[in-house]
Amino acid sequence: MMVTETSVESTCRRMREILRDVVPDIELRYKAELVYEINRLKQERHAVILGHNYMEPALFHTVPDHKGDSLELARIAASTEAEIIVFCGVRFMAETACILSPEKTVLLPSDKAGCSLAESITAADVRALKQRYPGVPVVTYVNTYADVKAESDACCTSSNAADVVRSFDTDTVIFLPDEFLAGNVAKETGMRIIFPKRVDASSSDGLGSNVMVGWEGRCEVHEKFTVQDVRNVRAQFPDVEVLAHPECRPEVVEVCDFSGSTSAMIRHVKESNASRYLLLTECCMGDNIAVENPDKEMVRLCSVRCPHMNEITLEDTLDSLRNTRYVITVPEEIRSRAARALNRMLEVRPPIAAAP
Repeated sequence: MMVTETSVESTCRRMREILRDVVPDIELRYKAELVYEINRLKQERHAVILGHNYMEPALFHTVPDHKGDSLELARIAASTEAEIIVFCGVRFMAETACILSPEKTVLLPSDKAGCSLAESITAADVRALKQRYPGVPVVTYVNTYADVKAESDACCTSSNAADVVRSFDTDTVIFLPDEFLAGNVAKETGMRIIFPKRVDASSSDGLGSNVMVGWEGRCEVHEKFTVQDVRNVRAQFPDVEVLAHPECRPEVVEVCDFSGSTSAMIRHVKESNASRYLLLTECCMGDNIAVENPDKEMVRLCSVRCPHMNEITLEDTLDSLRNTRYVITVPEEIRSRAARALNRMLEVRPPIAAAP
């Protein structure tokens, strides 16, 4: 909802228009009260709400002032004039907002909204890799915590990972921590990928050319999707268009019709002529896309809910605004170093294609 409704009743009517095919009516009536109060309170507190594409539909389509993927929301966090940023996402996203806007109050509605991928690597792990592969630049996925970002030369998101890797004048790079994203980026950039835990420490010298050093971190949602899932769906729905997030296994991405960031997937569905599609990503995003594309059928198979994103609710978002809870902070010695890596990410733009 782009406009602030004047009553709970009008809020409910508007939510029903948008969400009637996705959210049960009894749930809409209850949640309309929360939505109305959140929208009223954020104006009173001069707050801005950022909503990641994985938020549940009743929240995603009602209270965020800005919606998008990690890269889009990072850019907004860096430029907003609001005094308070409420980040409806997970902790590493709120940390990113805090790093880029240290003068702002950044709130995360739930202190349990973590990330399995971010927790797969520590700052000590990165320091050990830098010692093992001295002089090799470190590119770190934005899905990491602040202390890991601080040990990195640049951050990236799934939408600009290959461009960030290419931005370094080197044919060897350390890419952390997502194993499958690294595999997909290595293929796109023509690099050979190795994993330190799978090779002997004595092989640290003489990596050779076009080598990417990866890490064995995984997203607990995207690692669940398999090639067999895609085959099963195609057998039942031969005309389906299958979209995969780059955090999926490379062999899964290989058999899909399109792969891209959450925002790229959203754009692709809107622009595609296919009447039926399947998303291999977090299932609430599928619901959100279905709301915006009622003329297209979403095949509701292979859907997995992120338990961490699921921690962010309308109830907790309202509580966060009312009680300034939970404030995200990053120590300055970590923040300043992490900011350099994030700013490099924000500066990298995809190359402009030559005119035909």
